[in-house]
Amino acid sequence: MPTPERRALLLLLALAVAGQGVRYLVTKPGEPAGGVQLLAALGAQSPTAQRDSAMRQGRPLAQDERINMDLAPAGELARLPKVGPRLAKTIVADRQAHGPFGSLDGLDRVAGIGPGLLKTIGPHVVFSGACRGEACLARGSEPPESSGDARVAPTNINIAGLAELDALPGIGPAKARAIVRYREEHGEFAAIEGLADVPGLSRAVLARLKERVVVR
Repeated sequence: MPTPERRALLLLLALAVAGQGVRYLVTKPGEPAGGVQLLAALGAQSPTAQRDSAMRQGRPLAQDERINMDLAPAGELARLPKVGPRLAKTIVADRQAHGPFGSLDGLDRVAGIGPGLLKTIGPHVVFSGACRGEACLARGSEPPESSGDARVAPTNINIAGLAELDALPGIGPAKARAIVRYREEHGEFAAIEGLADVPGLSRAVLARLKERVVVR
């Protein structure tokens, strides 16, 4: 029968072999043995991506910037005053379950949002969708009229984020990224016609944007 010391030695050898096996499985070809990063192997964000994400979420709202409550992701919603990450996730969850809010009255259906917060964020938000049915009436708000008179505040293309640009007619995620990239490389647009220089934006798209965007 092996002695306790021999059993301990065998256990240490087994652990060492198992550790080498794990190292072999997660090490990329050409990567030094000491450079294994388990978090990266499990799909975690790189430090650079985490830094960029934190910078975007911590960026204060510009004076004329508006957040689209019917489209913006939680990270953008958290930038609103007195909202924060937890309430932002609650807003997104409610939107996914019940549809767009359509107005401040529709947003009032979200647990944790009351008159005080609505008054605070009111100047900083816009809505592109219309609330419907019971989701609209959850707290006694009236559904919007269907006469087509609803007005959406124009989007300032010099400060709008990806979510706001994505919501514009004919844009979508790829063109939104192209606009932001062009703006970062060349500076603010002097006129709406400057969008014609953005790769991927056709004259037809520009015509649809005429009444929906501004430059300030």
